[in-house]
This record gives sequence, structure tokens and C-alpha cells, in this order.
Amino acid sequence: MRISQRCAECLYERQKNKTNNAEYLAEIKRLLDNRKETDTSPYMVYLFNKAHLRFFGESADYSAIKKQYNDLVLSMEDTLRNEINSSEDPLATALIMARIGNYIDFGAMSSIDSDEFLALFRNTEMREDDRITYEAFLRECADAETFLLICDNCGEIVLDKLMLEQLKKRFPQLTLRAMVRGGEVLNDATAEDARYVGLDDVAEIISNGEAIAGTIYEMLTDDAKKILDTSDVILAKGQGNYESISGQGRHIFYEFLCKCDLFTTRFNVPKLTGMFIEER
Repeated sequence: MRISQRCAECLYERQKNKTNNAEYLAEIKRLLDNRKETDTSPYMVYLFNKAHLRFFGESADYSAIKKQYNDLVLSMEDTLRNEINSSEDPLATALIMARIGNYIDFGAMSSIDSDEFLALFRNTEMREDDRITYEAFLRECADAETFLLICDNCGEIVLDKLMLEQLKKRFPQLTLRAMVRGGEVLNDATAEDARYVGLDDVAEIISNGEAIAGTIYEMLTDDAKKILDTSDVILAKGQGNYESISGQGRHIFYEFLCKCDLFTTRFNVPKLTGMFIEER
């Protein structure tokens, strides 16, 4: 997904809010000014993080925040599972809840409000446009043998686990895999986080091989490339994954909340509107 000038300005302002170091900000501006048309926001943030490391040493430590939100959603797990199981369509409800989890994003959101997050669970019904995509998703899963979930954030991955549980119940023939980040980046989920919440109980955990808040094919490990290339059904979560994978001719389902102007404008929806879309 191409970086617009407005998006570039937002990326710069986020770095400016972190520091007033003129030399560092000049390097950020240089990176943005020299970006290629194919560069995405996740890749630019990856470059920013490399620059930050050179100038200041280690980046901010999100380990406490990741644990906080994993623990928060884990504390809700039994209640949410019961709500899912008692709903008219448990898989549909679990997919909507998994999308709500995409709120917990310290990259795209200027601030995270736990009360606002919890309030989103008041409505777990699919919209009509969701249901059209859902029917296509069901048809694909019915004929598939392998399913790949490309994960996004901590906290969210607990809800992904609940969704995968329902997916396996509905389609027991599926082999489930979950791809996570290959290193620490913001509050994105790594293999360690996935194991912490028990995601490995329902899916094989795959590392993308890099500390990048997205999925850039050229940067994946050979194993991750093979899994991405051969999975029968792929569901990618979050804006960063959409920005870095979409438009490449792959058949992928995407789930995310629209959390910034780039996405609300692109899809012509209010902020925090959930999207469930299919790209062929």
C-alpha cells in the first residue's frame, strides 16, 4: 500500500514527538524523501527503528505493555469463549471479536484506552458487508487443507486463539498455522508472546524472521515464504499487514480496524470501523 504524502507527514510527526534531536530527524526526513514507490509504512518504520538504534541505542521496551494486554484479554478468555459458544454462529462471533482485538495497536493509535477497547465488545454482530466476505471465507475454508493466520498485536492474539478454536471446530480438516513477528517491534506479537497466551495449543507458530510491524515477502525466511506461498487460505490481521501484503496479486482475507486517516479515507468509514475484506 503506497505511502501518501499525508502518511509520510504523519510518520515524520510521530518521530518528532519522540525526540527533538535535529540530526536524527534529518535522517528520518532523508529516508522519507528517498522512499521508493513500493515502500510501505511498516518498512519505513523498520528503517526508522534501525536509525533510532544507531542514534540512541535500544528502542522503547514494550514488554510490560504486551504482558498487560495479554493478561487483560486472558482474564476475559473464559467469559468470551462462553459468549462465543452460546452465539448463533460461534465462528462469526469469534471473527468479530478477533477484529476488535486489533484496537490494541501502539503503532497506529495515538493513545490506547482500555475502557474504549472493552466497550467495543458491546457489538459483536456482523454487518451485511462482513457477511458477504464471511460466506466467501467459509467456502474457501471448506475446500482447504491448510490455513495461515498472519498475526498482529499482543492482547489481540488471545482473541485470535478463540477464533482459531472455532475455525478448527467448523473445519476439522484444516492444518492451522500462525505467523508472528521475528523480533521485538512495538507491541506486536512474537513467538514468545504466542506461547504465553497458548496460541501454540491451536496452531503451529511460524516466525516471519524480522522485527518488522508488517509482512514484507522479500524479508521473510525461506520457510515463511514457502508457507505463505502454499497456504490454501490466508487471513491477515491489522493495518500493517494489509499495507505490506495487499496489492500483490495474492488471494488473502484481511481483518482490521481503521485507526488512522489513511484507512478511514481509503475505505470511507469512521474511525475504528472494522473491515473484513477479500482480495483476490
